[in-house]
Amino acid sequence: MTKEVRVRYAPSPTGFLHIGGARTALFNYLYARHHNGKFIVRIEDTDIERNVEGGEASQLDNLRWLGIDYDESIDIGGPYAPYRQMERLDIYKEHAEQLLEKGLAYKCFCSSEKLEASREEQKAGGVAAPTYDGTCRHLSAEEVAAKEAAGEAFTIRMRVPENITYEFEDLVRGHVSFESKDVGDWVLVKANGIPTYNYAVVLDDHFMEISHVFRGEEHLSNTPKQMMIFDAFGWEHPRYGHMTLIINENRKKLSKRDESIIQFVTQYKELGYLPEAMFNFFALLGWSPEGEEEIFSKEQFIEMFDEKRLSKSPSMFDKQKLTWMNNQYIKKLSLEDVVALALPHLQKAGLLPEELSVEQHAWATDLIALYHEQMSFGAEIVELSSLFFNDHIEYDEAANAVLAEEQVPEVMAAFKTQLEALEELTPDAVKAAIKAVQKETGHKGKGLFMPIRVVTTGETHGPELPNAICLIGKEKTIARVEKYAK
Repeated sequence: MTKEVRVRYAPSPTGFLHIGGARTALFNYLYARHHNGKFIVRIEDTDIERNVEGGEASQLDNLRWLGIDYDESIDIGGPYAPYRQMERLDIYKEHAEQLLEKGLAYKCFCSSEKLEASREEQKAGGVAAPTYDGTCRHLSAEEVAAKEAAGEAFTIRMRVPENITYEFEDLVRGHVSFESKDVGDWVLVKANGIPTYNYAVVLDDHFMEISHVFRGEEHLSNTPKQMMIFDAFGWEHPRYGHMTLIINENRKKLSKRDESIIQFVTQYKELGYLPEAMFNFFALLGWSPEGEEEIFSKEQFIEMFDEKRLSKSPSMFDKQKLTWMNNQYIKKLSLEDVVALALPHLQKAGLLPEELSVEQHAWATDLIALYHEQMSFGAEIVELSSLFFNDHIEYDEAANAVLAEEQVPEVMAAFKTQLEALEELTPDAVKAAIKAVQKETGHKGKGLFMPIRVVTTGETHGPELPNAICLIGKEKTIARVEKYAK
């Protein structure tokens, strides 16, 4: 490429970093890094009524957590600062004045009530997508001056060119075209002096020398509006690529109101998902590598990223695939790192104290080690390990079926005797005790192990039985056997 690749992710702080935003940021990031370009994070904060406290920090903090580092932004600066739109109002105002002077834009004095009435009238007439009716498009200079002198509020509208076809080669979709007659004169600057998205984004992209824009397909219809601003100033358009929708498992568009899927990156972080796994998962959400492999490092993704492999079909958010992928990453962690991931969740649940003694930490480490291979995310340890914290065991149907077998009383009586005789409870000692029960009763295999597992843990499946019994402890294990015997 002859021109430096410069891409941007431009979130609005009206909310926290969402699945869709994370994917958009990631694909822009991969494209920039693959081409040795720059990745810019710009904050589009002009929707001041809807901006939320912490929204800006959530975007930046969670991008960094995911491993998506950026080259320019509000926190690290850069040669094209400021990177927050509300600090760039003078730029938008100056260029709006230029458009007015050229006759490419005009002042509109229509009230919100009149605009709403016009929209309703068009809908009643069968117009599916109402546009501005052009009331103020042909006001004379004298009429405009009179309205301003009377103190009437106004917006600035783009005078949409007539009979123009806006067409471009989308990096994902191929050839796309729009007719100017379908757009309608749209607002550049609101009555409060704040620019609209489609106007401000063009000036920012131009002055920050953005070369390529990858964004969601919901922005596709914004493209002709943005192209006409570029054309009005004689500026070069960036290359656009519109990524397909993310859908849920019912093949419905992913909505922020969809409670079947966790929506925000910070929620995954709080649940104990790993950033490397989330990066990997998001990278495959609408993009595919060659071959069947699905686990890659960030460096591998950067090296092999090719925008031609971005999907033209909707991308399904597969929750099971995400938990599987996170499990693959957890398996590769050291035990120390798994403990650091899972232990806070046991403490948050009130199962372990905030301050642990050396003995308590060692016990917790042994407990977490039992589930290292099984755990899909940090918070899952609470449910997985519940048998070690429950004073009262409820047997399910499968457990009751085991306990109904005729050999169980004999096996459990012999096991209790062996347990009580143990001076030290270790996995090897427990194995020896079970072996002694086998020798004494003649029962072996499932007929031996299953009753002991069900009575001591309450479950028909679980971690290595001798290790589990050691963690439950001698006193508590004997109490469970005695409770069964009653």
